[in-house]
Amino acid sequence: MEKTHNYATVLTWTGNKGEGTADYKAYDRDYIISVAGKPEIQGSSDPSFRGNRERYNPEELLVASLSSCHMLWYLHLCAVNNIVVVDYRDQAEGVMMEKADGSGYFREVTLRPLVTITDAALVEKAKALHHEANRYCFIASSMNFPVHHQPEFNVVQAKAV
Repeated sequence: MEKTHNYATVLTWTGNKGEGTADYKAYDRDYIISVAGKPEIQGSSDPSFRGNRERYNPEELLVASLSSCHMLWYLHLCAVNNIVVVDYRDQAEGVMMEKADGSGYFREVTLRPLVTITDAALVEKAKALHHEANRYCFIASSMNFPVHHQPEFNVVQAKAV
């Protein structure tokens, strides 16, 4: 049986400089994303599209959503498979293609997690769990482009308890 989960956000455009969209150059692309009870996210378009480079753009947020969803599933799968992860850092990258008419699409996203575990004998199993995490990740399952994985591993001694 499927469960339904609903997510509500509020997006508020803050880029009206007094003339609204009277001209393509008359407004900023800045906005605020808010969710009840959470800190706001300041967003804008990519600087290539007249955006504010000091704010997150939708493309970065998409890549970050894929990266974080994958990590959360991966950590869960490691925990239930007795693989102790003590550090995880992903340098994810998305490739977006812009068409001549200004529209575009993501061609691919590559996740490059550097995972530190405590048992060298479990590196191959830990590596295989990335494929399983991709299958479970809600965000990756919703994309119409490939999400690649290029994990690397470090192994450290488990701390005595």
